[in-house]
Amino acid sequence: MSKKVTKAIFPVAGLGTRFLPATKSVPKEIMTLVDRPLVQYAIDEARAAGIKEFIFVTSRGKSALEDYFDQAPLLEQELRRKGKTEMLEVLKSTNMESGAIAYIRQHRALGLGHAVWCARRLIGNEPFAVMLPDDVIAAEKPCLQQMVEAYAETGGNMVAAMEVPPEQASSYGVLDVSEDRGAIVSVKGMVEKPKREDAPSNLAVIGRYILAPSVLNNLNRMKSGAGGEIQLTDAIAQDIGTKTKVYGYRFRGQRFDCGSKAGFLQATVAFALARDDLRDDLSRYLTEIAQLDKAAQ
Repeated sequence: MSKKVTKAIFPVAGLGTRFLPATKSVPKEIMTLVDRPLVQYAIDEARAAGIKEFIFVTSRGKSALEDYFDQAPLLEQELRRKGKTEMLEVLKSTNMESGAIAYIRQHRALGLGHAVWCARRLIGNEPFAVMLPDDVIAAEKPCLQQMVEAYAETGGNMVAAMEVPPEQASSYGVLDVSEDRGAIVSVKGMVEKPKREDAPSNLAVIGRYILAPSVLNNLNRMKSGAGGEIQLTDAIAQDIGTKTKVYGYRFRGQRFDCGSKAGFLQATVAFALARDDLRDDLSRYLTEIAQLDKAAQ
């Protein structure tokens, strides 16, 4: 039986240059998707999956991210005084218990694999999750929870995967599948950002992982890979053919790439339309915009 996954790493050291000038002073991870920061969606998903320890790999200029998870006594006092109990409960849900959250600095931007490696001493010899807050997934059952349930059967390493158009394969790590069992696929190879003609499939890795501690040992020996960075997929691929197998998991849900402006806007619309308090007004506005656009043509 596989060990429970109770620790998660959140690599959030990136500069968010695609969202400048906003990210000049605001970490991308706390930019709001409707009325919640991107990172809150990841935290809520992790909690639903049974994660108890949250490890953030940060960099200089991320102090606002740390403040977000701290208590705000004056604000809570003001909400309590005004009788805004519902808002107070929302605020409390953003607080993290003392000791539940840790921050590690990534001093040099050497890639995702290096960011995960930076947290190695807090992981020890346990399986762990990695969550990229840029990838926001709308799902009836949270994506990481789906993976944890599947991992209880398989063990090893597991990566979230989705099918992408062949022309987009060069933007992802791509799986070479040895056995396809539907939701779970056995992996015989992983290629980071292959050329379209070299991609072994169109099954791409996205930002959710459950990894064995052996991956950290692999990262100890890693050299730079695609893009001159230390690639996490390369370290996972080293476990292929060992007793620690590698699996892909086709999650149920819709993934939004909130690391891009278009993806962020698409997610904003989708999540707003899912809200009872916003759906009618937004739907009406979108209909009006579509009609104006059609008339202009």
